[in-house]
Amino acid sequence: MSHSFIKRCLFYFAGLIILSVGIAMQVKGFVMGLSPWDVLHFGLWQSLGLTFGSWSVIVGIGIVIATSLILKALPKGGVYVNLVTIGAFIDFFVWILPDAEAWPAQALFFTAGVFIAAFGSAFYMTPNLGAGPRDSLMMVLVMKFNLRMARARFLMELTVAVLGLILGGPVFIGTVLIVLFYGRIIEMFFPYTRELLIRFIGYDDPKIIQFK
Repeated sequence: MSHSFIKRCLFYFAGLIILSVGIAMQVKGFVMGLSPWDVLHFGLWQSLGLTFGSWSVIVGIGIVIATSLILKALPKGGVYVNLVTIGAFIDFFVWILPDAEAWPAQALFFTAGVFIAAFGSAFYMTPNLGAGPRDSLMMVLVMKFNLRMARARFLMELTVAVLGLILGGPVFIGTVLIVLFYGRIIEMFFPYTRELLIRFIGYDDPKIIQFK
């Protein structure tokens, strides 16, 4: 096992933790609304039963299968790690983070959570060990349709939010902000997370994800 691979794995797990903190902070700031994917999960839960968490996993598995068929290749191992662990990480941080009672505190939690989650997304995708199901779908749109990451994320989040709204999911101002800006924020962080990983490894490993 190479020195670079071990450090890329450590970087990947650190990114998942950062992402989980950001998502947990958004949950604490629920007054601002749900993210587009969570709007979809909520709508499916209300329309078809099961549980919110169950639909998160089911949708994730469906995305993995769809992206595998589109790319005609099995996803990288990190996709499975993400699918299995991210829910537990989020639950843990929701448990340890304090509740925000006042509206301004919830708005602050949500806003900070969006930036932290976007940084975590860029952080864990940079080692190129396999993005999570939803980020993998974004990367497919980038590669297959030659879209900028921000545009791909916008189209994906908008479609999911509309579908979730049709199914009865709650859409509020936070949902709109994520649709409009989340992809741009992730894209903004990529040059910095690449530089951090290069410094951590000690050289520019060609396996690190690259974007122009």
